[in-house]
Amino acid sequence: MAFKIEQAVEPDALTEFIQFHERVYQYRAAHWPGLVAVQYPIVAGEGPFAAERNIRSFVAREGGNIVARVAAMIDQSYQRHWNERLGHLVMFEAMPDTREAVRAMMDDACQWLKSRGASAARAGFGLLEFPFAIDDYETLPPDIARQNPAYYHALLKDAGFETEKGWVDYKIQVTPELVARYESALAGCRIAGFEILPLRAVPADRRVRDFEPTWNQAFARHWGATPFSTDEVAFLFQYFEMSGALETSVLAYRDGNPVGALMVTPPNPEGAILKPGRKLGDHEKLNMLGIGVLESARGRGVNLAMAAYSYLQMIKSGSKYLSYTLVLDDNWPSRRTAEKLGAKVCANYVTYRRNFAS
Repeated sequence: MAFKIEQAVEPDALTEFIQFHERVYQYRAAHWPGLVAVQYPIVAGEGPFAAERNIRSFVAREGGNIVARVAAMIDQSYQRHWNERLGHLVMFEAMPDTREAVRAMMDDACQWLKSRGASAARAGFGLLEFPFAIDDYETLPPDIARQNPAYYHALLKDAGFETEKGWVDYKIQVTPELVARYESALAGCRIAGFEILPLRAVPADRRVRDFEPTWNQAFARHWGATPFSTDEVAFLFQYFEMSGALETSVLAYRDGNPVGALMVTPPNPEGAILKPGRKLGDHEKLNMLGIGVLESARGRGVNLAMAAYSYLQMIKSGSKYLSYTLVLDDNWPSRRTAEKLGAKVCANYVTYRRNFAS
């Protein structure tokens, strides 16, 4: 069947672009719905996450129906931070057997990026975008992680992409021994002079002011990361207020100064879409976690204490499994932290890159 590539610009077309997610994942017995409330303002060029970002949405159609989509993005904040003329391809989704349509769509999206000065495109990390799963396609992951079908890798490789970075996902089965370990880590950090406070306990007028620079400094050299703006952090905290993450996300202080930041959204099993008869196992009711400590406070157990605080809160709420979430293959300090917290590798992910011909 013949296909055609279009740019989605008008509101109805952008809404259709976002809702295509449900068509792709309806085959799964358990999946997370698309983040319409978050994604629409981004692709429409509105809200804090659209600032300093030029985004154009592309779709491939066959017989009038969308069969693939992707949003091409020039992120000026990323380019300025890394001094790299890189473009990003986000929100990629596709139906099976769409090799030629995906290739043509990616060609158009990459040409759009190239015309705006990009020398390469990255798919699978950037702007709330997580990498592509490569080995566990059935287990429901934390709600922010990807659940892509297995055939995505063939589609992306056929469209000129190559593997750029590997990631590992970590999961923890709660045991009494680990609970005792977390309590000890938290107590030891406090004895050493550090204070661990949930965001709920930090005065509202200080949360963003303390969190933003701490997070950005901690992740300043983390591969692929883009600094958060003040408006972006404020937007995320509004979401945290609704999801309960103000109780599980924390700031670490030493002598009144922030030295560490932990972003944790608690499990949200009620938000998953399940087919009749499908029940979630305890190992699928997981949180999302991101952790950063300033260099001046590293090696003092602050990372363990922040994670321990959040984990103990979720355990009190009934969590039997916990997630340390994704870590770069070569981020050995973070991987060692995961192991000290009792985490084990449960899945692997990759980020892709397509270099443009000169």
